[in-house]
Amino acid sequence: VMSSSSSSSLEMEIFQYIDAHQNDFIEDLKEWVAVESDSVQPHLRKEVMRMMALAADRLAALGATVNLVNLGSHQLPDGQVLPLPSVILGELGKDPQNPTVCFYGHVDVQPAKKEDGWNTDPYTLTEMDGVHLFIRNLYGRGATDNKGPVLAWINAVETLKALKLVMPVNFKFVIEGMEEAGSLGLEKLLEEENQRFFSDVDYIVISDNLWLSNKKPALTYGSRGNACFFVEVECGSKDLHSGTFGGIIHEPLLDLIALLDSLVDSTGHIQIPGIYDNVAALTEEERKLYESIEFDLEEHRNNCGVKKFLYGTKEEILQHLWRYPSLSIHGIEGAFHEPGIKTVIPAKVIGKFSIRQVPHMDLSVVEKQVVEHLEGVFFKRNSPNRLKVSMPLGAKPWLADINDLLYKAGRRAIKTVFGEDPDFIRDGSTIPVARMFQTVTQKSVMMLPIGAADDGEHSQNEKISRHNYIEGTKLFAAFFLEISKLH
Repeated sequence: VMSSSSSSSLEMEIFQYIDAHQNDFIEDLKEWVAVESDSVQPHLRKEVMRMMALAADRLAALGATVNLVNLGSHQLPDGQVLPLPSVILGELGKDPQNPTVCFYGHVDVQPAKKEDGWNTDPYTLTEMDGVHLFIRNLYGRGATDNKGPVLAWINAVETLKALKLVMPVNFKFVIEGMEEAGSLGLEKLLEEENQRFFSDVDYIVISDNLWLSNKKPALTYGSRGNACFFVEVECGSKDLHSGTFGGIIHEPLLDLIALLDSLVDSTGHIQIPGIYDNVAALTEEERKLYESIEFDLEEHRNNCGVKKFLYGTKEEILQHLWRYPSLSIHGIEGAFHEPGIKTVIPAKVIGKFSIRQVPHMDLSVVEKQVVEHLEGVFFKRNSPNRLKVSMPLGAKPWLADINDLLYKAGRRAIKTVFGEDPDFIRDGSTIPVARMFQTVTQKSVMMLPIGAADDGEHSQNEKISRHNYIEGTKLFAAFFLEISKLH
């Protein structure tokens, strides 16, 4: 075990190397961002393949063993069959004395075009001053989601190699090219490789999300799941004229509006009986985590352009985004929605809503509660129409233990690099990959973001700041040392 003084001089040496080579690291990111590896649009699939090959070459240059696993092909809704990009399984170092850390990232991106409102070409990494003085931003599609973090991890490993240091941990890499299109084939691959590739993995680190603030680092330990519902009401086979039938039939849209209106009250409380029964109680330890979190309510309110939130305090708002379920209504299919007037009674309408799941809600129980509630409301209306409730999609929440060694190491590394303790945060949306890795491998999973809250992933003018990219590289290097110290 290194003494703290020798480890800090080692950290200094590593950090100096990273600072001295930051322009090289930015050139690498520029080369990766230039590849239009958009996995959503079929005509760009070959660019995704090219990106996978680039990433594989980069790992091979580190001395890693790289296996490009073929996942076959998939069929698009229009019948076209497309090859799936291979997944990279890489490994570097096999010292049985060392812990093995596996990094997951993806190198495909969301679609982007200059005319969507970008100030610069999305596929040319462009460095410009940010809104805040002293901040230089690197603009480009994939800069923060997820090419920047994948490269920062690789840069950190490369730094250790360049300084000819003894590797503190064994490295494994899982890099995919279909994350933005739903990670097709990944879960099956993880299951197949669980006894092989993952058998000696101790920890899994994912860096595919953002801090909650623009300046304060964060560690993410949970995300909500999601259950999507369709509620369908049908009276007959064809739309009817309201002059001929209005006033003498049970209209499906009236039934549907009553059903949707029964789901949530005006305070945001879900009115489905039993829905809160299995929601984990708020512990004192968890409640304390919310106090120190840096979160600007006003800024958040202005960002989304609403007059006021349902809750008045930072703590209440974050808890209702992260650890309590929510129900949102998304739309009605089959209702008339064009401009102008059309006096029609639609024959069949489908309401769409979803419930964000939290621990320890059970998807099958939730489905049963929703169906029973809606059937009960419908029954009281004495309507002869047909009701059908279905749950086409259900994703479970993810939650990690912040007292785990992995989080201790992450926290110490953040303190070393940024000089402060991180915010411990959860995500209100669903992060399927964290849950997938934890469920399949049963290893500890941590999300260690390096991007700031205003990076604009999936949006126009996506960026990562030079500061976050370079300090993020240092963070990963410091994290390797911290993990090895804890063993």
